[in-house]
Amino acid sequence: MGQFITFEGIEGCGKTTQIRLLATALRHQGHDVIETREPGGCDIADQIRAVLLDAKNNRMTSPTELLLYAAARAQHVAEVIRPALDAGKTVLCDRFCDATLAYQGYGRQLDIDQITTLNAYACQGVRPDTTLLLDLPVEIGLGRARQRNEQHSGPNEDRFEQESLNFHQRIRQAYLQLADNEPQRFLIIDAQGKPQTVAERIASAMNTIIQPVPSS
Repeated sequence: MGQFITFEGIEGCGKTTQIRLLATALRHQGHDVIETREPGGCDIADQIRAVLLDAKNNRMTSPTELLLYAAARAQHVAEVIRPALDAGKTVLCDRFCDATLAYQGYGRQLDIDQITTLNAYACQGVRPDTTLLLDLPVEIGLGRARQRNEQHSGPNEDRFEQESLNFHQRIRQAYLQLADNEPQRFLIIDAQGKPQTVAERIASAMNTIIQPVPSS
C-alpha cells in the first residue's frame, strides 16, 4: 500500500508549487509519485472542476457546491487515488476532504456532520496518511492568488477569491482547528517566504515520515 499525502491551506498558500517541489525530491529518493488535485484529477472530475470554480457561476447554492465536490471526489478516488495507492505509489494531492470541511462546513456554514458523512461515502475508506497544512495570513494568500489569476491565461477559476475576507478568515481558522483535532496526521508549515524556504521546511517536517527507497 502506498502513502497518501494531502496539501491543504487557504487560497494562495503555495500548495501547487510545493507539491511539485516535494514530488521532485521524492522521485530523486526513488519513490514512484503521482501528483493530483481536487477538484479534478481525472476527466470527469475536471469537468466538474470547471463548473465549480468558474466565477460566472455565482448563483450556485451551497448545497449544490457541496454535492459537486463530493461527486468529483468519488470519481477521483475510484479512478486515480485508490489504484495508485494499491500499486504502492506515493500520492500527493492538492486538497482533499479537509478542504470540504473548511470551505463548505466553516466557510459556507453547512452542517459538519452531513459533510463528514458525505466525505466518507465519496472516499470509500481512503484517508490521508499525512496532511501538510500550509498556513499564512489571509491577506497575503489572497494577494498572491489574485496576482496569479491576473497573470493566468487559462480558464477563469477565481470564484472563491471573490468571497469576503471574513469568509477566508473562517477557512483559515477551520484548518487550524482541524489540525489541532488531529495532530498525529497534520503538519503545520509556515507558508510565508520564498518557495525554496517553504520547501525546506516541508522537507524537514517530512524527514521522519518518508525515507529514501533502498537501492537494489
